[in-house]
Amino acid sequence: MNRDQKNYITPTGLKRLFDEQEWLLKEERPRVTKVVTWAASLGDRSENADYQYGKKRLREIDRRLRFLAKRIDSAEEVDPKSIDSKKIQFGATVLIEDEEENKKKLSIVGIDETDTKKGYISWISPIAKALLGKEIGDDVTVQTPLGEVEYNIIKIEYTTIPMEEWQCI
Repeated sequence: MNRDQKNYITPTGLKRLFDEQEWLLKEERPRVTKVVTWAASLGDRSENADYQYGKKRLREIDRRLRFLAKRIDSAEEVDPKSIDSKKIQFGATVLIEDEEENKKKLSIVGIDETDTKKGYISWISPIAKALLGKEIGDDVTVQTPLGEVEYNIIKIEYTTIPMEEWQCI
């Protein structure tokens, strides 16, 4: 991500980042550290799988914590409920219809919140870029791998975008 590019995110998405960071810091890292300490006390570390895996896992955790810290530091929280606009902006939930009258509901969210199965698209995705700034009744053309698709904007709303709470895997 470009340093100057904003990291727009909804309040729910930002909470998910904080929740993951807290879990890694307060639960996962201390648990793995205990295993590494125990494994190191057994002696020869070169053939100790618990030690080797534990050290690798600690590096992964630390890398993820650095990533999360950067994402949180650059986050610009935007609450869709606070937006009053007739134009599509970040946080909008939009109902669109293609030429064959197939309807799709899309919510424009932050990069860290993208979930295409739920219709949550990143604000920097091609379809979101095509939609941003448009109004109800406007037509937009989106370039897809299968060619150009034209959509008509049927509805725009700004409400809380429901997301599941972050859970460790």
